[in-house]
Amino acid sequence: MHNKGQMTQKISNRLSEIVDALPLKNGMRVLEVGCGTGVAAREIVKRFDNIYVLAIDRSDKAVKQAKNNSRNEIQNGNLDFLQSKIEEFELPRKSKPFDIAFAIRVGALDGRHPEIETEALNRISKALKKDGKLYIDGGNPLKEIKLK
Repeated sequence: MHNKGQMTQKISNRLSEIVDALPLKNGMRVLEVGCGTGVAAREIVKRFDNIYVLAIDRSDKAVKQAKNNSRNEIQNGNLDFLQSKIEEFELPRKSKPFDIAFAIRVGALDGRHPEIETEALNRISKALKKDGKLYIDGGNPLKEIKLK
């Protein structure tokens, strides 16, 4: 049963495989870069207990739609969305660093814009714990990107 006005989006096989491949555990803090309408973020919250996902996207429209589709998860404190370009992202004040970050189909990390990619990786690195990991698409289905 879902609230009126809250649409549930079916997760694609590809996104489901990506969520399956992430080394997630209950209690983790997860940063999703380029969340779109929040399908993967909601799936993670649904599958794990006591997990927190901050999902960001550069599109204000996508973030508004994601928030609209995720009212219960936001209200429960498991999920939040933020409109931000990854190359400008800063860990929100009083926010603890993340255990893991992942990005699927994110232009800033696809190698076409090296100067943006360098800054994006720097921002992700600052948002993660010292042993935090970053995963992007392009592996089978994911690959880990080593951070400095």
